[in-house]
Amino acid sequence: MRISEGPLEPDQAGQVLALADAARATDGVAPMSENVLLQIQHGSGSLARDLLLTVDGPVAGYAHLDGPDAGEDGDMSGELVVHPAHRRRGYGSALISAVVAGAEEPGIRLWAHGDLPAAAALARSAGFTRFRALWQLHMLLTGRALPAPAWPAGVSVRTFRPGEDEDEWLAVNGRAFAHHPEQGSWTRKDLEVREGEPWFDPAGFFIAERDGRMAGFHWTKVHPADGDGGAPIGEVYVVGVDPGQQGGGLGRALTLAGVAHLQRLGLTQVMLYVDESNTAATRMYTALGFSRWHTDVMYRRSGP
Repeated sequence: MRISEGPLEPDQAGQVLALADAARATDGVAPMSENVLLQIQHGSGSLARDLLLTVDGPVAGYAHLDGPDAGEDGDMSGELVVHPAHRRRGYGSALISAVVAGAEEPGIRLWAHGDLPAAAALARSAGFTRFRALWQLHMLLTGRALPAPAWPAGVSVRTFRPGEDEDEWLAVNGRAFAHHPEQGSWTRKDLEVREGEPWFDPAGFFIAERDGRMAGFHWTKVHPADGDGGAPIGEVYVVGVDPGQQGGGLGRALTLAGVAHLQRLGLTQVMLYVDESNTAATRMYTALGFSRWHTDVMYRRSGP
């Protein structure tokens, strides 16, 4: 066994993506977030760390660490995965030890997708405690009659204009998610990388305006059918309302507009992510017909 750290070479990135696919097939849940997968494909940020665990050459484990995050006490946050064929041999513990040994920030936060018992046990053994939960909600669209969006007075709706709306969208997104450790820290590169992805479709990216200024948005996403025969699924990718425009039902109207768009595309199901602690959003989504599907858990360990 060997653990190395440094930017991923193209062949290493391919091995890590194959490792992630193998873990998803075994566990029934993707082991890494979209953000980490995009960094694997397009290169990690300047402050990120990539750790590879190899066994006699091939990649058997991977850990990624971002940070520090100014919004969460300067913690670094990351994810790790061990190939199913190499589990129960201490490799997960070895990766966590390497992550902790190289971190100088106040604390480390690690995501465990799917809230799997093995991940919880590994986190506890390494001194991490449950810190945060992200719920994945799901709704069937087949035969569902959605209410029409009730737009607040003075609001008009259009779709995103690539090459024109980026700066204003980033400003509104930053204000809407000022206290969100992931979404609120998006940069121009984060946005442009996603605009270059095959799934990006400005026709499903709705912009609400009032008095000529962006007041909120709903960016939808369509996940293609997976290799296991699963149907395509729509996603409420991100809904945001500028803090000065909140309170008039704009978020609910934007959500309905986006879900109706996904339904018109012929999709039979839609999902979204919401923080367990965001009770207002959870109530709204539940009232629209969403129900809890999966849970992602973040574990935290304090620094020295």
